[in-house]
Amino acid sequence: MKPLILSFGIVGLGAIVACATIDMPEPVEGQIVFDQNCALCHGDSGRGDGLLAAKLQPAPPDLTRITFREKDVFPRTRVLSVIDGYTRQAPDEAMPEFGLLLEGETVPVVLEDGTLSPVPRPLAALLVYLESIQR
Repeated sequence: MKPLILSFGIVGLGAIVACATIDMPEPVEGQIVFDQNCALCHGDSGRGDGLLAAKLQPAPPDLTRITFREKDVFPRTRVLSVIDGYTRQAPDEAMPEFGLLLEGETVPVVLEDGTLSPVPRPLAALLVYLESIQR
């Protein structure tokens, strides 16, 4: 009986891993979320030169240089926290909270330490897009 239970466990684990690979959004899906929610401030290319950028204090950062600023590591956990507003200190910061906007089905996202975190699909898509535009 134990080998049968172990077999089901291994098959179940394989299915979870397969779903994690299949369900992760592609950058093009994240670009749609970016264009709808971020480009006005961060610009079409993410370099901080959107239509509202000149009027904002502090100015929106160049999102294509996140990895560069972090010494060649894309900080997935911190980026997710900034977007969804979890790490927001002051309520009057220029960066709006997108936590409520980015709801929906969740997908497993691999964080820097290798753990999987369930993340709403639009937020995961935006993360993948931002990671894809690093220079």
